[in-house]
Amino acid sequence: MQMELTTTFHALKEWAVAINALESGETIMLLRKGGIHERNGHFQVAHKQILLYPTYEHQQAFMLKAEYANRVYPVTPGWHPEKVPIGSWAEITDILPCSDEYIVNSLLPFHIWNEHSISDRLKWKPRQPLYILLLRTYKLPQQEIPYHPKYGGCKSWIDLDQPIHLQGAKPVLSDFAYTQLVETIRGIVGEKMETKIDTLNYNSTFG
Repeated sequence: MQMELTTTFHALKEWAVAINALESGETIMLLRKGGIHERNGHFQVAHKQILLYPTYEHQQAFMLKAEYANRVYPVTPGWHPEKVPIGSWAEITDILPCSDEYIVNSLLPFHIWNEHSISDRLKWKPRQPLYILLLRTYKLPQQEIPYHPKYGGCKSWIDLDQPIHLQGAKPVLSDFAYTQLVETIRGIVGEKMETKIDTLNYNSTFG
């Protein structure tokens, strides 16, 4: 996948533990419903190519699978680092809205959250779908930016005061590995959706 950007200041905020999993190739998936301060109360993908901005204050270990829960260190309310580490950028290649717990649970092996977290996310703002985002992540030479109060708050997207250079970024996964994962996930979502529709049609015919 060819990189087009040389710099960007657009960033997606996400739990540090999730960004670490993206950067290590343990997942390519994020699940989002949007923050409290999202425009019109809905999650929207503002940019497809974004920096990954780690957050710490709202990380909840009980919402993660055990192997990821152990990586979360509690911080006091309002805490943030004076210098924020930016170690990667990503291209959002797929956006799959889903409101069906049956389908989302079938993707459990592909992300870091547990079933309790999935259920809670689906029940919050139940009329809005949960967005399955697939990200091709690129590791950057580690750099830090000063924290700014405008970066805080329950919002998904921020624009940094200064652009970050993307030269020297290396893909976390090979083209082949990433494509295989995307095709597998798309296949599961499509297969589960078809099974659900077939079941509903069967029940409506014979129920």
